[in-house]
Amino acid sequence: MSKKKYTIQANPFIVPTTDGKIIKEHFGNTTDGNKDISIAHMKAPAGWSEPFQTPEFDEFTFIISGKKQFIIDGETIVLEAGQSIKIERNTRVQYSNPFTEVCEYIAICTPAFSIDLVNREA
Repeated sequence: MSKKKYTIQANPFIVPTTDGKIIKEHFGNTTDGNKDISIAHMKAPAGWSEPFQTPEFDEFTFIISGKKQFIIDGETIVLEAGQSIKIERNTRVQYSNPFTEVCEYIAICTPAFSIDLVNREA
């Protein structure tokens, strides 16, 4: 019998948060030990924001619904449902949802997201 050449993720790791954001990592460091890529389904509540950070990974974001604000090297960008963005590693960025509805999105990081690589500012 041959080894399966696929993995279905039906039980993603739910990352504990204190800011109301829902993070379900489907593949990555915490779910399957993959250090090359992480894929997470996120829901950022209205009014949510994170500190500025300078991650040591590329981050791709695809907006499913709502809007998300990015401040990238001082430039403010707002993405809406159906839009996506790639932010290159070692770029200073702040993620937020200053809007009135939940923002649902997919985030993909290469290499995989790690708290040790995100470099959040205090």
